[in-house]
Amino acid sequence: MGKSTFTTKTALCNAPALMRNFVWIIAVCGLVLGGCASSRVTNLTTTRQLRNASGVYPIEFAWDTSDQTVIDGSLKPVAIVNGRDFYSMRPSLGISNRWETVVPVPATEDHILFRFKVDYLYRAFGPAQKSSKLSQDYRLSISDK
Repeated sequence: MGKSTFTTKTALCNAPALMRNFVWIIAVCGLVLGGCASSRVTNLTTTRQLRNASGVYPIEFAWDTSDQTVIDGSLKPVAIVNGRDFYSMRPSLGISNRWETVVPVPATEDHILFRFKVDYLYRAFGPAQKSSKLSQDYRLSISDK
């Protein structure tokens, strides 16, 4: 009997290597086609304000997102002052992506640290899901002159 040429070692399937290549191709295509959705909180508050008689000071931020799954009207932003006090924020009049509030600063303090937290809903498979975005810390200095 002679040697069969029906199959050879080079004709054997190398499935693990093919599957790894396939997974990488699918991942790259998903990133290219889907894009990278992101949301950003931009502080619009000045870093220094003059002390006033009322003792309350405005802070505000802009919300920018390229995430099309965020549900309009679901944003619930708060300002967190000195890590312990929470102040609800409201939309700025006439501007769709800006939020504002006023925060008290005692006469004995010359600054506060604050950050913004935005809770929101986004579309997912099944019911809407909750998520949030937390900004970095910011400092507001209050000066007498």
